[in-house]
Amino acid sequence: MSSFPDRLDSAAIAALLPTSMRQRFDVRVVERTGSTNSDLLRDVASLPSGTVLAAEAQTAGRGRRGRAWIAPPGGSLAFSVLWKFDGNVAALSGLSLAVGVAVARALEASAAEGVRLKWPNDLLAQRDGQWCKLGGILIELSSATAGTVAAVIGIGLNVNLGVAASTIDQPVTDVRALKCDATRDALLAAILVELVSVLSAFAIEGFAPLADEWNQRHAWCGLPVSLADDHGSSGDAAGIAGGIAGAVARGVASAVNSGVASGVAEDGALLIDTPAGQRRVVSGDVSLRLAPVALNRS
Repeated sequence: MSSFPDRLDSAAIAALLPTSMRQRFDVRVVERTGSTNSDLLRDVASLPSGTVLAAEAQTAGRGRRGRAWIAPPGGSLAFSVLWKFDGNVAALSGLSLAVGVAVARALEASAAEGVRLKWPNDLLAQRDGQWCKLGGILIELSSATAGTVAAVIGIGLNVNLGVAASTIDQPVTDVRALKCDATRDALLAAILVELVSVLSAFAIEGFAPLADEWNQRHAWCGLPVSLADDHGSSGDAAGIAGGIAGAVARGVASAVNSGVASGVAEDGALLIDTPAGQRRVVSGDVSLRLAPVALNRS
C-alpha cells in the first residue's frame, strides 16, 4: 500500500459524477504503469469509448515529443481518456485546444484561480511574476474501426508538487498554489464532466465554437513570441491544426517565424502578427516561446 494521502479511488470518482454520466465512463486506477496513454493505445480496439485510466505512478510518462513527465505520487493527476470519433483525422483539428478548454473549465469550477492556456496543449498560471506550467495534454490517435478514429487523451496536472518542483527543469506551479483545495478524486471527476460536454459538441461542430473561449484564456495574447522546431531553430510549419501528436505534417521552413501572439483561429491555427502580416501556424510539432523582450516585462 502507498503511504501518501489523497489516494485516487475509482469508485469515489464515479460516485462524484452526475448520475447521467456514470455510464459514459469506465474509470480505472492502477498503482503503477509505464504510461497510461500507451496502455490504452495497446488495447484501443477492445476498449469502449469513455475508458479512463489513472495511475498513481508512471515510469514512462511523457509529454510532447517524448519529453518525460514528472508526476510525484500523490502530488499530481496523470490519466488518459479514450474517446472514439466518427470520421477521419482531419476532422480532429483543434482537439488538444478543445481539451484545454475543458480542463480549464473544470479547474475554475473547482475554485482554481488564474488558469490560462498556451497553444497548442499547455495549461499555465502565473507564479512569482512569471508564467509557469500547470499541466499538459498529449493526444495520440489510432484507427479504431473503419470510419472511426480513437483519440487517447493524456492529461497531466500538477496538484501539490511540494519539493518535487525543484527537480523539474522549467518553471512550474500547481493547483494548490491557485487556492484550490479539491481532492484529486474531485478534480478528476470535474474534468470528466467537462470533457463529456466539450467532446460531444466537438464531434459535431469541431473547435470553432470554442475558439473565443480559448482566446479569453490565452496566456500570451499580445506578447512577442517565436517558434522553434524540434531542433531548437526558429521556423514556420504546416500541417493539421491543433497539435495532434502523430497526425501533423512536419516540413519546417528555415525562415524565422516571430511576432506578436494574437490568438487562435476557428480551426485551431495559431495566429501571429508579424511585420509582413498575420501568419497562421498549424503544426503542433513546433514549440512556442516567449521572445526575450517579453520575459523582461513586469
